[in-house]
Amino acid sequence: MDEFVTTGKKGIIQRHGHGAMSEIEAIATDVIACGRCPRLRAHCAEIARVGKKAHRGETYWARPVPGFGDPEAWLLVIGLAPGAHGANRTGRMFTGDRSGEWLYGELHRQGLASSPRSVRRDDGLTLRGAYISAAARCAPPDNKPTLEELNHCREYLIREMAALHGVRVRLVLGRIAFDAFWKARRELGFPDMKPRPEFGHARSVPLPEGGVLLSSYHPSQQNTSTGKLTPRMWRAVFDKARALAGIGPLAL
Repeated sequence: MDEFVTTGKKGIIQRHGHGAMSEIEAIATDVIACGRCPRLRAHCAEIARVGKKAHRGETYWARPVPGFGDPEAWLLVIGLAPGAHGANRTGRMFTGDRSGEWLYGELHRQGLASSPRSVRRDDGLTLRGAYISAAARCAPPDNKPTLEELNHCREYLIREMAALHGVRVRLVLGRIAFDAFWKARRELGFPDMKPRPEFGHARSVPLPEGGVLLSSYHPSQQNTSTGKLTPRMWRAVFDKARALAGIGPLAL
């Protein structure tokens, strides 16, 4: 079937005809080329210019970071934003920093990642059954994107949510990702749930349109180093995601 293009709500481009992969590739192309937030583009470029001692000599990606994973995923993971010396350096979501070690380590344990370590875009790692996205696609100062910047980025999350037809569990990491999900869902045409569910670690909410929303603390170093999020808590979230999706327990 030939591809055709329509313009949907708020001018969001919808591509049809080649399935999820062609749309995911189109979204990635648009994300990488995005220049909607001058403050963030300048911040990412400055991080790349200054660098970090541990990464001396490396060339930073320093562009908006697209989503990554399996277009046929049953699990959609939504984070906050690229890390300054993580995804902003490597060009892949949750790659090259401590948060990524936690995420890919557990995805590998769950049989969803080909390796427990995500090092750089071209390291050969693949995901099967999982897709990783974020509320913001550029590394923000102090990990705090503005409301306007989050609004600029939301189109990409909306398009990913529309393209990933097999998702059964949406796992949001932190309150900003939680809020981004509900706003994207509303713009996809689904009415708000009343009362709207509250964010809480390991809290799950069945969605009227099908599937489940599952919340977790973000695996940021601030949370993991203080014990707010422990390895046991983190592992339990993914075990719960598996159960909510109707997938049997791991054979350990």
